[in-house]
Amino acid sequence: MSIRLPSADGGYRLHRPNTDPFAPLACGPAHSRMFYSAAHVVADPLAASAEAAPAVDWEATLAFRHRLWSQGLGVAEAMDTAQRGMGLDWPTAAELIRRSAAEAREVGGRIVCGAGTDQLSAGGPYSLAAITAAYEEQLAHTEASGAGAVLMASRALAAAARGPDDYVQVYGGLLRQCARPVVVHWLGPMFDPALTGYWGHSDLDEATEVFLKVIAECPEKVDGVKVSLLDAEREVDIRRRLPAGVRCYTGDDYHYPELIAGDGELVGDALLGIFDPIAPIAARAALALDRDDVSGFRELLDPTVPLSRHLFAPPTRFYKTGVVLLAWLAGYQEHFTMVGGLQSARSLPHLATAYELADGLGLFPDPGLAEDRMRRLLSVHGVES
Repeated sequence: MSIRLPSADGGYRLHRPNTDPFAPLACGPAHSRMFYSAAHVVADPLAASAEAAPAVDWEATLAFRHRLWSQGLGVAEAMDTAQRGMGLDWPTAAELIRRSAAEAREVGGRIVCGAGTDQLSAGGPYSLAAITAAYEEQLAHTEASGAGAVLMASRALAAAARGPDDYVQVYGGLLRQCARPVVVHWLGPMFDPALTGYWGHSDLDEATEVFLKVIAECPEKVDGVKVSLLDAEREVDIRRRLPAGVRCYTGDDYHYPELIAGDGELVGDALLGIFDPIAPIAARAALALDRDDVSGFRELLDPTVPLSRHLFAPPTRFYKTGVVLLAWLAGYQEHFTMVGGLQSARSLPHLATAYELADGLGLFPDPGLAEDRMRRLLSVHGVES
């Protein structure tokens, strides 16, 4: 039986659903690489219309994190995949961090959490002291929760900084006071246009020098860097120039297989939003690397790239919509609703292609359920399939 899917050109195509999905997997963390999945949040559709604050379905949200841990993946919590700065405010993010860190302790799961400055309103501009204090508040909360911290890029700092020295001052002060090594995240403007010119330069070569200077001044306080620029050559260059012992977590959802596999001399770790929907495949790929089976790793992960490039297509910041769609189709949540109404951020043809690509990869444990839910979504939009 086939399902009729709408195309971007206004036409339709037939898709025959997969009948051979990946079997459930339960395993411990890989030892050859560090794999973190930036995880989405599940909205509470019944409470969302009645409350001003973002309404999160805590039970479903935490259950999804347990699913990632059970497959050996770490969880990167309260990052941009969780709609940080796009519907998820700081009070809700703080509660998410507290709850997820507690759950991680219960099962021995790996977790790192985003610490930024999003409690500062969009009004600004703010002083460097105010920006530093905001970072300190979130960093203290994350550390008190028992989780590792990811120093996220700050919209407030991007707006206030007069040049590279301001970034060096703020980040240097934060790193010197961290209780444990952190991950420093460089999020490119394709993910958040408000971060254009980060590190004090619009020129990426000059910005890279400032970024590396920040790391070089306090390498003992940096577990790793996460580079989200969708620029594989630049990431490889940064990796080669990092101080010894500092990891490079790829955040490149376009080129992750080759960046993780490495060149035999330098290999990569990963902290990726695409690991949320492709967790069953990512977990198996990680185990392949533990066996030094690089070709098996690539055979598993390379076919996922078309799906990832589709989900992260411009405007890239709306990739979360496809991620949540696939979680609903897979049966990991009972609705396709997002905080802030972000489920409307992508077109129906875009969502149809996401379904088709994910189904082709065998990512839906129950293909019949996924097909039924996709048919219902199409019907709501007036498409009879």
